Amino acid sequence: MANLKVGLVSPEREIWTGEARMVVAQTVEGSMGILPGHAPVLGILLDGSVVKIEPADGGEPISAMVGSGFFSVAADEVSVLAEQAELGDEVDVPEARQALENALAAEDEDATRERRARARLRAAGIEA
Repeated sequence: MANLKVGLVSPEREIWTGEARMVVAQTVEGSMGILPGHAPVLGILLDGSVVKIEPADGGEPISAMVGSGFFSVAADEVSVLAEQAELGDEVDVPEARQALENALAAEDEDATRERRARARLRAAGIEA
């Protein structure tokens, strides 16, 4: 079976690249699962969501928090371009919890900080 070639990048660095069996991304229009042979698509990432990647080698699934950005699918190549991204195993959980508490305490109109803090915790495998 064919695999997807996946690249997850942010302006700061390349977060993850490799071959995958499947990629799941949350878009502004809903969750989208990408398998080999998927039709070409361009989607807008939901700010403060989690992208999940199932590596082709059968390794542990990859979870990453993503800020705003977009992804594209063309000829079994998936590009995820995020304004901000962080792998779940890189998340400083105490710091992410504190960021969530701070965002909740701020009670401001912009919910971006709260969504991103919750997504960081979800990417780390912690329900927030």
